[in-house]
Amino acid sequence: MRIYRVSGAVVEAEESTGVKMHELVLVGEANLVGEVIRIDGDRAFVQVYEDTYGLKPGEPIKSTGNPLSVELGPGLIGTIYDGIQRPLSSLREKEGAFIKRGISAPPLDRTKRWHFLPTAMVGQKVSGGQVLGYVQETEIVKHAVLVPPDVKGELQWVADEGDYSLEDPIAKLPSQELHLYHRWPVRTPRPYLERLPADEPLVTGQRIIDALFPIAKGGSAIIPGGFGTGKTVVQHQLAKWADADVVVYVGCGERGNEMTEVLRDFPKLVDPRTGKPLMMRTVLIANTSNMPVAAREASIYTGITIAEYFRDMGYNVALMADSTSRWAEALREISGRLEEMPGEEGYPPYLASRLAEFYERAGRVKTLQGNEGSVTVVGAVSPMGGDFSEPVTQNSLRFVQVFWGLDKDLADRRHFPSINWITSYSQYSSTVSSWWIKHTGEDWPDLVAEAFRVLQTENDLESLVRLVGIEALPESQKLTLLVARILREGFLQQNAFNDVDTYSSPRKQYLLLKAMIGFYRSSEKVIEKKIPEAEIEGLPIVQELIRARFTVSEELKLEDLVKRAEDAPKSLSGEIDRGDKM
Repeated sequence: MRIYRVSGAVVEAEESTGVKMHELVLVGEANLVGEVIRIDGDRAFVQVYEDTYGLKPGEPIKSTGNPLSVELGPGLIGTIYDGIQRPLSSLREKEGAFIKRGISAPPLDRTKRWHFLPTAMVGQKVSGGQVLGYVQETEIVKHAVLVPPDVKGELQWVADEGDYSLEDPIAKLPSQELHLYHRWPVRTPRPYLERLPADEPLVTGQRIIDALFPIAKGGSAIIPGGFGTGKTVVQHQLAKWADADVVVYVGCGERGNEMTEVLRDFPKLVDPRTGKPLMMRTVLIANTSNMPVAAREASIYTGITIAEYFRDMGYNVALMADSTSRWAEALREISGRLEEMPGEEGYPPYLASRLAEFYERAGRVKTLQGNEGSVTVVGAVSPMGGDFSEPVTQNSLRFVQVFWGLDKDLADRRHFPSINWITSYSQYSSTVSSWWIKHTGEDWPDLVAEAFRVLQTENDLESLVRLVGIEALPESQKLTLLVARILREGFLQQNAFNDVDTYSSPRKQYLLLKAMIGFYRSSEKVIEKKIPEAEIEGLPIVQELIRARFTVSEELKLEDLVKRAEDAPKSLSGEIDRGDKM
């Protein structure tokens, strides 16, 4: 093949008979990495994952015969890759701060030796997904060495326990040798035995998410929001605190300074469950907005394939994609270079199907080896001007089960996380409620439903209050507004930078909510006895409930708070009763 024409990230090739769709090719004298994305007769169209400046018609294009694939094996954890799995730290060591085009490095370190503990035996018949042995990749992650999904046979030889590099054989089948790693094409979902119901929550420690809009292990969610609404901070909190064994963070097309902050902060974060660095269970993929646009398109496939690999070991994996809007913009640019008919707002007509391919790879499954594992996908969306009616948000909503809509007005009022409790929703609330009942209390669904009702009533009353003022409302509605404020400031708000408030255990969430709803129910009875709402609002317990998220961490103190919150309003009616008798 030879270059016929260059149009941005897309190269048109001639004399391309025999080339296959999604085949990996090396473009030009500089051997730039590219992928075939369209074939038209003897012409092939290649998206190039590096800058194409300087390419000229007539330069050769070499076929590799393989699809775009990633290497899967020990060494993934703690590594920072670009969109096509080139290790950025290795490239920097090789080239310095400015990386030349055409430079590559093995995704996994070939020189490092790993201590391999075999579990398979000679003569054993193995198939895809079965475990050959284990490598302790980090202090947190025990790495299972898997038979590649498309391989099966009888083991003729298995290596003894010892230290091996990635290129050393550790087992032999009649047809091939097996190593500590294997390759897998990024656009092909890794197989599993069956999909399991999403009935166990991914506990995040973020109260508004866990209580009001939960996500299940193996679920999918989007976080749309305009600039400054806190998408990245929410994803950082999920990566740090979510009940996941492995985190894959994909920065696809975000601004360079934001991604720099991620790369600088993540290595410093401490895993709260183990006390070890969070990077010991994290894989980072960085493809900023100033990097080649085609690699941005490939980055989420690279990330989801790595996530599926750890899922196949039986781990619960959380994948954060920040942001799918920039990924969709890459699709739009490449589609324009191919001169395809544009769809809504210039996006390609197949935007919806590509989003579906991505989000549908989330799931809780029974793996090929019979274990349970999950991939939970959380995609940030950056709609222009915070307009949720734009195509990326609307098409994403067709394929995800959770919508955490970030509100610019809430962010401007310094209410974080700025998730709007009126517009957001979760379709997992009913499926995970049995878990919450088992681990917190039987009244958990009732408490959540009551909190929703109070917040909805406050929203309905807002326009009336603006017209006639709060003093014109009956006492019962004034009480509803008071309790809504307690819920907003004391439960829904959460400070990611406060050591006590940054994470709330399920038990703490339950007791906080029980205290606030208990106060409300008790106060309703007091209001019926003609006690003015102003007296209830003046009780010290009101401010104590609002501040409890900062000041109370032990469960015993919270249980005491629940009792005092229920008793405090009763003291008002008791005093009136005594006065009447006198």
